Amino acid sequence: MSAPTRTAMTRLLGTVQKSAVFVINSGAMAIGTVVTAVLGFAYWWLAARLFPPEVIGTASALLSVMGLIGLLGEAGLGTLLIGEIGRHPGRVAGLVSAAASIGLGLALGLALSFVVGESQLNSSNSPIDNWLVGTAFVLGCCLTVPIELGDAALVGDLHSSSRMIRQVLFSTCKLMLIAVAALAGFASTAAIVLTWLAGLLISWIGLDVLTHGRARRLLGPPDFRALYNLRHKVFGHYALDVTIQAPVIVMPYLVLVLLSATTNAAFVSLWMLVTMAGTIPAAMSTVLFPVIRANAKQFRHHMLVSLTVSLLFSLVCASVVFFYSQQILAVFNPAYPRIAGTSLCLLGFSLLGSTFKYHACSLARLRNKMGKASHWFAFGGLLEICSAIAGAKLGGLQGLAVAWTVAVNIEGACAALVLFFATTLDSASEPDARSPSPKLLQT
Repeated sequence: MSAPTRTAMTRLLGTVQKSAVFVINSGAMAIGTVVTAVLGFAYWWLAARLFPPEVIGTASALLSVMGLIGLLGEAGLGTLLIGEIGRHPGRVAGLVSAAASIGLGLALGLALSFVVGESQLNSSNSPIDNWLVGTAFVLGCCLTVPIELGDAALVGDLHSSSRMIRQVLFSTCKLMLIAVAALAGFASTAAIVLTWLAGLLISWIGLDVLTHGRARRLLGPPDFRALYNLRHKVFGHYALDVTIQAPVIVMPYLVLVLLSATTNAAFVSLWMLVTMAGTIPAAMSTVLFPVIRANAKQFRHHMLVSLTVSLLFSLVCASVVFFYSQQILAVFNPAYPRIAGTSLCLLGFSLLGSTFKYHACSLARLRNKMGKASHWFAFGGLLEICSAIAGAKLGGLQGLAVAWTVAVNIEGACAALVLFFATTLDSASEPDARSPSPKLLQT
């Protein structure tokens, strides 16, 4: 081995060792995300082959609303747990239980409000058409929030491998269940929602068994006082979570309402792959939060590593979608390329803008500027939704896809400027890594 090669290998090894905690946890999250993406692809492929397009379009829209209610019901508590659990090791179970209790109540109220609201609209495109679908939807919302908070607690405690196990179990279970439902002849919206519900429940029980009770150790008497003492950070995290994630989550529902269930079936097939690809840079930026909190001196190093890997991954995915969107749609269902045409080929390039957004979001959390940043992200989210609506009205599915992609990349360009100044001109100003005041946890 030549001297330059040895030097390069030594530097690479040093970089990996320097970022060991970040690499291990982001690696576990990335592996879980990739496996989930592969199994999720198999799930929707099987559903698209065995279920009518209108069922796929309706069910995917309903699941997107479930995800939105999960986000709203979480109330920023998940991100709070990610950043604060490492600082309060003796109060993990109390904080998680208190957060889960609040999230469960919010999710129940929001889910029931949506079901009642849909029943009053009497729209032909309503995703809830019978009591079974409505019941499964409400239960799914009520399970989603506590489980997402549990996942956040595992990441905050730097046990991302446990989160990975739960994700894999969830994806595997719902894939098996959708196959059983199709073979039994239950090709309906209710069947898809019920497989999601059962998968959530089984994955959490399975995680507890495989990790010898780690899931149960996250639960205990709710410590509402400790959570209350952290209340000044909750709203900032909540506002940031909603403004950055809500437009992406709600998009399938918008396509259903603006266009049709059949069009949404084709849209969701490619949208699912793009959003799954987006979870890789999102996961890496999420891990930055607890890792840099633990060692703020390596802020610039970790941020640049995460950005570089995320952008390269996003560019590869965008190229694949651009050149092979028709073939990808045909894999799901031979009718989908005819329904969507070439209108979705640019959708993958939204990943570049999203990558910068996710990392700018982590920067705001690290510097405790969530409230200020949320105003800008709210403006960006409004730009995304309005652009999608205007695009759909003017150019159908193609107009929606192009307008939304342009909007996301405008946000990404602005976020890139913020990150540039943070990692170069402002590198001397480290993120807030101070330990909490002793008064913070006084009971």
